[in-house]
Parts: sequence; C-alpha cells; structure tokens
Amino acid sequence: MELIEIMGELESLATERTKKIYMSNGAQEPLFGVTISAMKPIFKKIKYNQPLAEQLYATGNYDAMYLAGMIAEPKKMTEEDFNRWIDSAYFYMISDFIVSVTLAETDIAFTVADRWIDSGKELTMSAGWSCYEWLLGTRKDSEFDRDKLLSMLYRVRDTIHSQPNRTKYSMNNFIMSVGVSYLPLHEEAKKIALEVGRVEVFKGKDLCQTNVAAEYIQKATDQGKLGFKRKHVRC
Repeated sequence: MELIEIMGELESLATERTKKIYMSNGAQEPLFGVTISAMKPIFKKIKYNQPLAEQLYATGNYDAMYLAGMIAEPKKMTEEDFNRWIDSAYFYMISDFIVSVTLAETDIAFTVADRWIDSGKELTMSAGWSCYEWLLGTRKDSEFDRDKLLSMLYRVRDTIHSQPNRTKYSMNNFIMSVGVSYLPLHEEAKKIALEVGRVEVFKGKDLCQTNVAAEYIQKATDQGKLGFKRKHVRC
C-alpha cells in the first residue's frame, strides 16, 4: 500500500466520537479519529515496513503516527531516529504509547531511555520512564541491573513530587512495574511506594486519578500476579 492509499483508508475508518476522545486527551489536528482495533486490518495488509512507518510518522497525523508505531521495525531504527520521533511527540499518547513502546523492542532501549530520563523535557522524560515500564513487563529479570533499578527507585522517591505532570505519572508507573514485574526488588518497591504515597497529576486545572502504587502492588500480590511478564511489547 502507498502512503496516500493508507491515509485515505484511515480517514474512511474515522469516527467523530473517537476524534473527540483523542482531542480531549491532547491530540491536535491533523487527525481523523481511528480506533486501534479499526487499524488492525490495515496492519495485517502492510505488516512491518520501516520506510512506510517513517512516512506515516512524518505526516504529523496522530492516527498515521500510531499506525507507524504498529508497522515499525524497531531494530532497524537508530538512536537518531528515535530522537527524531520523540522530538515530534507533542502529547503523551505519542511519547508513551508509540515512541517508548517501539524503543522497548530494541537493543539500544536502555541507553536511549536513560538519556531521555536525564533530558529535563517532560514528555521525553516520560517516554524514558515508560520505556522501562515496557521493558520490565516483557524482559527476563536477568536482563536488568538490580543496583541500577534500585538507584532509579530512590531517584523516583526523592524527586517525583517535583516533576512535571506526565513525568510524574510515568515515574509512578515505574514503581508499580518494578514492584510487580521485577521480583528481586519487590520489597524495596513496596517500601518506596509507601513513602511516595499518592501522586497528584493535573490535566489543565483538573486533578487526574492515578493509581496509588502501594495499593496497586498489594492488589497484584493478592491476585498472585507477581512476576507478570507479557510475551510481546506491542499487541
């Protein structure tokens, strides 16, 4: 399929209701308003295609950017490619659910995510922490440096409440991911979650509901979900 054909098909699948939902979360024009489930038949036709993914992402159309993440071939992407993608990520549904997810499937994920966490830019930092969330939920515990993750937990404990909103949200998710999916630091994550307490994240002037990390970890413990790992990062 050619780019113009795909864009036409995306537009035909759009609904005003989906568009309004995306825009209420921060999406901006251009976008059509296509659900992920509606995109899957297009993905099945295209499969994985990095050059086409780059074309779709470059449109700046949110739906096309999401499809780009679905068809991307992450291991063909360089750090420069990921930096270009994160620079174009203007709201969290792009930074945390397209760019960081794609990065998590690469061999350079740890290196790039660490640099993003230190960037000082809200959505870039959020993508870095989110990438660790995806990594923790899919990779074996043996692939992680326990001491490094522990130092990251301490960093979250000491700085989370002074961070920008979306970065706070992703840091809170990081605590939960360590507590549930990385067994060597389960107890430490529980303690830090209690110290951090409730994390307040605002969307404009409205207070958004966030999971209390300590409660989330305890619920996973009660349900026998400790050590949970997904088979794949992308659905």
